Amino acid sequence: MRQSIPLPLALSLLLTLGHAQADTTAPCSPGFIRSVEARLPTGDGQGHGPDPGSAEWQSVVEFRLGLRGHPSVPERGSAAWCDWLASRLEARPAAAASLSAEGPAFDCARANGEIEQAICRDPSLAELDRRMDAVYRAALAKAGNEHPPMLKAEQRGWIKGRNDCWKADDRHRCVADSYVTRIAELQARYRLVPATGPFTFRCDDAPGSEVIVTHFETDPPTLIAERGDATSLMFRQPSASGSRYEGGNEAFWEHHGEARLRWGYGAAEVTCAAAAR
Repeated sequence: MRQSIPLPLALSLLLTLGHAQADTTAPCSPGFIRSVEARLPTGDGQGHGPDPGSAEWQSVVEFRLGLRGHPSVPERGSAAWCDWLASRLEARPAAAASLSAEGPAFDCARANGEIEQAICRDPSLAELDRRMDAVYRAALAKAGNEHPPMLKAEQRGWIKGRNDCWKADDRHRCVADSYVTRIAELQARYRLVPATGPFTFRCDDAPGSEVIVTHFETDPPTLIAERGDATSLMFRQPSASGSRYEGGNEAFWEHHGEARLRWGYGAAEVTCAAAAR
């Protein structure tokens, strides 16, 4: 059940803001959080969603503003984040109150095909397109020295794949998933979000065998694994214990410093252990 604000965060905010009890409109006071939730709903309308004020809620709010992962966003849970949110909402009240007023990054007058027309009609898909445009431009800025240049061609291929969602039974889900995975891929490959690592794991299949992994704070979480001259981008998967990632023909499952690795189609799974840092 959704709560008004988690107790630890509430205490932290009261200590940070001092007079928040007296001023229910102060950034990140309970009253302010309620007003943000009213303008940028994070639930599904049926009582399901993150607890207002929680770290998950803050992540969703950033997403609703189209700025999750942007370098200008302060650390979640900080007083700076609260002030940032208040200034964002004050600067664009109309957009915050009605995201449907904004279309995608491309010109809807030139929308080509069923999927692009659907994106123009759907505020949530239009928001994802604006987010994609910002992330793609940030990636382009870092891809200037790529040889051979691949990003623009890859993006054209991705757009073609996105537009093929007209064949899917659930077109909205297909398009949304396409955006979410592509955004996370660009953020990880071009280091547009905070990263943890690299971490080296020694594997038992051959002398000197190892895999190097770096985790990225994308949504969903990703890692890039390096093994020899090859790399693999993997997405986090549901797991009863530990952290499991899959991508392409590779998989990496880690639990308490030990890992199982599958590298390549039909390859046998090998056991790896974290190397001392």
